[in-house]
Amino acid sequence: MLETVIQGVLLGGLYTLFALGQSLMFGVMRLTNTAQGDFIILGAFAVIAGVSVAGDATPGLVAMVALAVLPVAFVFGYALQRYVLNGTLGKDPLPSLVVTFGLSIVIQNLLLELFSADPRAIETGGLSTQGVALGDTLSLGVLPLIVLAVALVATAALQWLFARTALGRSFRAVSDDREIAELMGLDAKKVYAFATAIAFVLIAIAGALQGMRTTVSPSDGPLLLLFAFEAVIIGGMGSFWGTLSGAMILGITQQIGFRLDPGWGIWFGHIVFLIVLVLRPQGLFPKTRG
Repeated sequence: MLETVIQGVLLGGLYTLFALGQSLMFGVMRLTNTAQGDFIILGAFAVIAGVSVAGDATPGLVAMVALAVLPVAFVFGYALQRYVLNGTLGKDPLPSLVVTFGLSIVIQNLLLELFSADPRAIETGGLSTQGVALGDTLSLGVLPLIVLAVALVATAALQWLFARTALGRSFRAVSDDREIAELMGLDAKKVYAFATAIAFVLIAIAGALQGMRTTVSPSDGPLLLLFAFEAVIIGGMGSFWGTLSGAMILGITQQIGFRLDPGWGIWFGHIVFLIVLVLRPQGLFPKTRG
């Protein structure tokens, strides 16, 4: 049981990275990005393409390519929000859902044209097979531990950004009342664009680590979106530590299901999501606190 819980926590670290960008965008703009999973896969394929162009894969080369993708993701997210998504914001959530759903279809078909439907993975030069032995019977993978560490750092960094910086105060201001924030001199469109840019950096990180951990294909996006959405709902929309907690609960629940029966893991996660949605629709930790 201890091994099951530990593996669930490690899986929860990956789900946290899937969900943080979604949590950030909803917390600031009340925008649900239904293309979240497809953007994660797009980030993975961007790193795969970069590594294939750069040459033989080594952990150092993969890290350099992944870091090079991050500023591209920042600029892409900023431009996407400023010139596409901003026009969909308002009291009616339908336009943003329709636009991001359309983006999801475009990304899937673009990746199919460029990379075909064959699953691919980011070569890590053996990093994905390395482990750390804990006693005689328990071994933890180095890569899942790195993913968990990145998830914890990203969550703490977002919490610090929101609570301790001027940009974070701008995020909170436009989220609470956009009109008053603009009367006080804030450019809401620019603030939203910065929030989306940061979210896309997190999406690129999630995509790179997902591609290192397992194979990815252009059709994987909707499943990753489902995991991200469930983690955010369980933890509480717009709450970063809540998102982390929800992802951990989802990961542990799935691992318990996998231990009972290989076909039950994903199903167990869905059951917990539905229970939380019925009993506490605002999530377990619905508010990010400073």
